[in-house]
Amino acid sequence: MATKIRAALAPCSLAQWPTPLEPQPALALALGLRALWLKREDVAGGNKVRGLEFLLAGAAPRSVFVTVGGAGSTHCLTTARLAESLGCHVAIAVFPQPETDASTTVGTAMTRAAGLVVRASSQLTLPWAVLRAWRAAHHLGSGKPRWIAGGGADPRAVAGHLLATLELQQQLDVPPDAIVVPLGTGGTAAGIALGIGWLGWSTRVLAVRVAPRIVANRWRAMRLARKTAALLRRRGVEFSVPRSSIQMEVVDAMGQGYGHPTVEGERARDIAAQHGLRLDPTYGAKAFSVLLQQPTAKVQRVVFWHTFAWP
Repeated sequence: MATKIRAALAPCSLAQWPTPLEPQPALALALGLRALWLKREDVAGGNKVRGLEFLLAGAAPRSVFVTVGGAGSTHCLTTARLAESLGCHVAIAVFPQPETDASTTVGTAMTRAAGLVVRASSQLTLPWAVLRAWRAAHHLGSGKPRWIAGGGADPRAVAGHLLATLELQQQLDVPPDAIVVPLGTGGTAAGIALGIGWLGWSTRVLAVRVAPRIVANRWRAMRLARKTAALLRRRGVEFSVPRSSIQMEVVDAMGQGYGHPTVEGERARDIAAQHGLRLDPTYGAKAFSVLLQQPTAKVQRVVFWHTFAWP
């Protein structure tokens, strides 16, 4: 199936796949789990690379892309870096977010990598920043600028996360009880849910909300999954997944707001760090914090989607 999807959508190659599935027996024991694995998307540059292989595919040199995100957005940083590696340019509109070790590091790297960064003073003024970035993009390269949705939330990008999920079939002897993944703009969670549905596994997809509900919600993620399945069928891939097989549970862990560290998230960071796992406070720590809850008999074997790659 993975070969058919790649043939139909023709992504470019920006990393080495598959990413490792790494067992964490000591950390599992500390959490009271029978088994814990990390899906190491971080070693390939972060989860956003999966989608950008499809979104940047076919771009001519000096093409210009426009996207949007937080001041510490890994999506924006990864887009800028990978586009530059293809000889393209990126204009980015960003909104403020709390300063943390991760967001500051990412923001600095993004400013260096992007052709242009337009900063909104608040979420309310973000549309004007996007407009300014779009207008300026016409002068950065050649041809009409191409839009990439925030977080890469696009059915083509979701196909990349679907492929990541299909890798688990060769990496696990039996399906896990649950997969835990941060839920922001929804593309990664949508691809995982779609992949689990196609595999026919009963695995619970626990999407941990780390962004405002208007962006991070089950309806939006499931819609992305369905649109991706429809896209594959239009491209000639026999991809039939009953709607009832695409399941996702959303768990709220955002706290005060996007990018704001939470008490539970910081506790999760500390425990993970004791076992050599470095998490960011915006996505990874909040998602990992759900594993600090008392495990149930039905959730003992867990895959944690490790999405953040430190610059």
